[in-house]
Amino acid sequence: MTKNEQWQGIPTELSLEQFRQFVLPHLSIGSRGPAPKLSLHALFGYILKLLYMGCQWKELPIAKDRDGRPEIHYTRIYGAFRRWQADGCFEAIFAGSVLKLDQAELLDTTVIHGDGTTTAAKKGVLGSNPRNFRNRAKSAR
Repeated sequence: MTKNEQWQGIPTELSLEQFRQFVLPHLSIGSRGPAPKLSLHALFGYILKLLYMGCQWKELPIAKDRDGRPEIHYTRIYGAFRRWQADGCFEAIFAGSVLKLDQAELLDTTVIHGDGTTTAAKKGVLGSNPRNFRNRAKSAR
């Protein structure tokens, strides 16, 4: 949160400077194989766009090169996403960004709250107790 109490949403695009400051230090970068055709900044931008749009990977709008072909195939973006996810890069980006913003006094921690959208629901007859399942199976016999 900025000092003038201006509400800002989650960024869907990052400048090159923001990318270098907040994201690049936390990304795992391969040491083998040919150099990527697309910059890490552009690759991460496509991932942000996909997360914002909520579309399928194959529906991600990808810019065209000089010959009119997509500059990168969506499976390459997906591969980078999965690699960074497995390496814990996204968690490190989040933690590092929150720390930097807090140190610069640009973060209002009074409005941060936990989100329960990934919490398992305990609804229905069975609930979370496995004995309910056994009792129900016995009564069905």
